[in-house]
Amino acid sequence: MLTASREVIDPATGDPIARVPDATLADVDRAVSAARRAFDSGDWKRTTPQERGQILFKLAAIVRARSSELAELETRNSGKPITEAELDIAEVAGCFEYYGGLATKIHGDVVPVSDDALALALREPVGVAAQIVPWNFPLLMAAWKLAPALCAGCTVVLKPAEQTPLTTLALADRFEEAGLPPGVVSIVTGAGEVGAMLVAHKDVDKVAFTGSPDTGRLVMQNAAATLKRVSLELGGKSPSIFFADADFEAAVAGALFGVFLNQGEVCSAGSRILVQRSIYRRFLDAMVEKARAIRLGAGLDRSTQMGPLISAEHRVRVREYQEIGKQEATLALGGGVPAGERFDRGFFVEPTIFADVDNSARIAREEIFGPVASVIPFETEEQALQIANDTDYGLAAAVWSRDVFRVMRFVKGLRAGVVWVNHTQASPVEAPWGGYKKSGFGRELGRWGLDEYLQVKQVYINLDEQPLNWY
Repeated sequence: MLTASREVIDPATGDPIARVPDATLADVDRAVSAARRAFDSGDWKRTTPQERGQILFKLAAIVRARSSELAELETRNSGKPITEAELDIAEVAGCFEYYGGLATKIHGDVVPVSDDALALALREPVGVAAQIVPWNFPLLMAAWKLAPALCAGCTVVLKPAEQTPLTTLALADRFEEAGLPPGVVSIVTGAGEVGAMLVAHKDVDKVAFTGSPDTGRLVMQNAAATLKRVSLELGGKSPSIFFADADFEAAVAGALFGVFLNQGEVCSAGSRILVQRSIYRRFLDAMVEKARAIRLGAGLDRSTQMGPLISAEHRVRVREYQEIGKQEATLALGGGVPAGERFDRGFFVEPTIFADVDNSARIAREEIFGPVASVIPFETEEQALQIANDTDYGLAAAVWSRDVFRVMRFVKGLRAGVVWVNHTQASPVEAPWGGYKKSGFGRELGRWGLDEYLQVKQVYINLDEQPLNWY
């Protein structure tokens, strides 16, 4: 029996809104054992690709039918504006639909090795997958992992972030309705210790983790004991590079969206804003003017453009970086917490812009995961590329210019897994998502995300009726 539990907090008020279990080792064992049985000998093993696809389509239909309820719950649990939560939930349904269609399109290869033999390359599910998702896009990140795993034929034990389990649990209530057999997907809730139990479990075949680099290292270390397959998405310090020939208004709007979306709690946030010197002052002034008008508030208020941070603990972290930035650069906007009675109980900070930042500064090198922008001037194309790549991370980058030749030079030169051109923060389900360097390895979304849950088996078929002659 579960004896321990934890409160789930509304970041806009600091009030508890739910209580969920803290899983124990015995709970994790039961979940993994159920997934193991379902994969090895249960009904799931006998499902056809068509049947798996239909289950994913049903999950999508359930999400669409409950979209208003799920979006409101997501906002209450994570703090994000309701308008952003509604877009997230729509993307959840789209993700299930995409992989529902892909389920019938998992093909192997025929390899004609000689006249007397044939080799087949079969693609099979890797087995039991442990999936650990973050708190910034709770249900969307769960769908990014869950949908390709089910498409491939894997079974899953998924752990949502301890701060934001509610929408994942709400969807889990409908798994049976969608047609998922018992044991195929289990949800375990709790803190990092629960994730560590999953990673170390001997019956887990693959681990997918999204989170911080420090935790990612621990995941790799714990998975090494049993040589599990691992994919990691570990955040970033993404550059957004603005040349003088870019569409000015679109570029300013893109710079603000790239760093203040979801309160800056975005792994790909364009928090390093590189601006060509000839437009630097005008660009900075325009950013400050527009950012000053951002409306902070509770996410359920439809006029809110930026909500609270996820927790009191995380606000302390972001506030520390605001203070560090004041010692390293010029504060152009914000740098504290908003004043007013409506902000007293929640975990709010001001949208913050630092100007004249050197790329060696801590605020330019360390992932803050909050609404803090570092604006960095540059002179030449070569200098911009050098600054952009001078980071331990490599998840994403954006380049803004009308010069197609320059753009393509940057597309080739940027050391990042995702590059946006005259745009930012797009993550279409059809395209690969993942990073270079400390941003991790492996890919999510598209057929590349499916590949993370498949393994390849060679089948060698002898076509020669003559017996082997060994002597």
